[in-house]
This record gives sequence, structure tokens and C-alpha cells, in this order.
Amino acid sequence: MNTKQSRGELYVVVQAILLIAMFFGPRDLFGSPVEIHQPLWFLGQLLFYLGVAIAIWAAILLGPNLTPLPKPKANGELIQTGLYRLVRHPIYFGVILVCFGWAAIEQTIYSLVLAFILLIFFDLKSRREESWLIEKFPEYRAYQQKTKKLIPYLY
Repeated sequence: MNTKQSRGELYVVVQAILLIAMFFGPRDLFGSPVEIHQPLWFLGQLLFYLGVAIAIWAAILLGPNLTPLPKPKANGELIQTGLYRLVRHPIYFGVILVCFGWAAIEQTIYSLVLAFILLIFFDLKSRREESWLIEKFPEYRAYQQKTKKLIPYLY
């Protein structure tokens, strides 16, 4: 996924395909009716909207540093405040919450498997992004040591 000229465009394409598969794919690959469990459905709603709010808040905090590509902007600065004090990739964290919330709303194996695939994908994408961040910001290594990558307080 890396070429000398790449800014991570392929990651964005793969991410879009996975998200489209999550939200617009089949409800259930096996075609069987899904019995919805209300407590899980309500938990899914909570995770979904919390994830949306976190992703939007994190994007606002990035301000002019925001880019859809994983490679940081040439004139960008390293943000370590707000949500970025709790987790290095809060937008990814928000999207992960959205996806697991959706899986709890839909209550299908298909959506749960895709949520895990997206979690793994964001871990891989963030590794590439962080190699670029280390190149651009010498202080990034210290930030990595004190701040979790994708899930606050856990990972």
C-alpha cells in the first residue's frame, strides 16, 4: 500500500469499501430472520451516536490539520489536546464505536464480523499513519508512549 508518491489513497479507498459494506451491505448473509434483542439494540444506539459525536468532535479539534488521507499535511501541526490527550486516533475510535454500535443494532454475524475487520483495518492504517507522523514530528514518539492508540485506556 506504499509507494514513494503515496499519501495513503489506497487506505481511504479500502476504508470506504468496508464502510459501504457495513452500512449498505446485506442484513444477513444467510437470509434468516433476525430476532432483535432490545437491550442490545439500545446499547447499539448509544455506541452509534457516541461514536458519531466523538468522530465529529475529533475532526473539529484537528481544524485545518484534517485530511482524509493518512499522511499528515505538509504545514500541519501535532495535536495532543482534547480527545487527542486520551487516544492518538480519536476519529478512528469514533468510527469503531459507530461500527460496533451498528453491529449491535443490526444483530447479525455479518455486521459484527465487519466491525472487527474495520477495527483491524484501522489498526493497520494507523501504523502507516504513525510512521509518517514520526517522520514529521520528532515529539510523536513521546506522545505514543503516554497515549493509547485506538481505544482510550486500553489500546
